[in-house]
Amino acid sequence: MKSGKIKWKQLVICIAAPLLVGALAGLLSRGGMEDYRNMYKPMLAPPGWVFPVVWTLLYVLMGLASYNVFTSAASPERIRRAMGAYALQLAANFIWPLIFFVLGLYLLAFLWLILLFALALVCALRFGYIDARAGKLMAPYLFWLFFAAYLNLGVYLLN
Repeated sequence: MKSGKIKWKQLVICIAAPLLVGALAGLLSRGGMEDYRNMYKPMLAPPGWVFPVVWTLLYVLMGLASYNVFTSAASPERIRRAMGAYALQLAANFIWPLIFFVLGLYLLAFLWLILLFALALVCALRFGYIDARAGKLMAPYLFWLFFAAYLNLGVYLLN
């Protein structure tokens, strides 16, 4: 941040943006959790109620990270590139549940998750270069995407 003062409007927008993206994806794929309940799943697969809890937390952390970058003292060009990477990975994040739950294309969803992980990693690195806290706030998301890829591949192989 440029100063110690919290910019509340920007903070609310930064947190609301990923939450809204996640909520819309969830709304569009709402029947998916019923399907998930009936699928063969790999070991370590959590119950369905875990996903909205984890994703809400991850979206809040992403929002905080984007706020730290957006309000940083970095050059406008560096911020623009980092926020562009953020928007791109958030768009890819939005599409994944549609591929997995709505279309039922588990292999394509797995490949999409690999792309999403790469985009999220680029975003986290760009964020971390601007603000170390922002990069660290993205770490749980990267770990979850790795775990989601394991689950996705397991569902593909077992179903």
